Amino acid sequence: MLYDRDIREPLFDFLEETYGKIRILEEKTMGKSRADAVMVTVDALYGIEIKSDADTYARLARQTRDYDLYYDYNYAVVGTSHALHIEEHLPAWWGIITVEPMAAGPDFYILRRPRPSPKMDRGRKISILWRPELAHIQALNGLPAYREKSKTFVQNRLLERVPEKTLQRQMCDALFERDYTAIEEQIRQFRAKRQKQQPEKGRRKRRRRGTGGL
Repeated sequence: MLYDRDIREPLFDFLEETYGKIRILEEKTMGKSRADAVMVTVDALYGIEIKSDADTYARLARQTRDYDLYYDYNYAVVGTSHALHIEEHLPAWWGIITVEPMAAGPDFYILRRPRPSPKMDRGRKISILWRPELAHIQALNGLPAYREKSKTFVQNRLLERVPEKTLQRQMCDALFERDYTAIEEQIRQFRAKRQKQQPEKGRRKRRRRGTGGL
């Protein structure tokens, strides 16, 4: 029997051999679910749900709904105990990779290649990006910094102003370059710059509140 821990690293090697340049982001929150992994290619995001021989289908229906909203394509990676009936539990556009235990290690086979998710929501997908990554894409496209605006405002403005294919490529580039060791400092710097842009506005609000009881 293969468990999740037996599958992950060999699976990522298999995906790299199959797709070429990729980056794997593990355990990513998506709505009310968590993606086991997200594969970033040069032009698309693939959600990856791993169902080892020890797993059940208890949460799969909810998970597939969330995956479909966030990613361009999706794969289920299943052990041999699921291989014969996994298709009954997945949307027709999901890809399926089977994995079997072999003496030399897990053996992977693409049973069905994925098709684009018809339910993918561009607003959900762009929410994967961190604020500094959004700021970088804004700069690439000559857009204002919008530091005083919410993250949702910035996401919507990028969706409105940047051609879909251009934004897709830039999102993938940003995820390829994501640096988890540096992000806390990047976010701190971003927030500091944002606060500096609003000091006078903040003081005026405090004055109005302070004089309200006179």
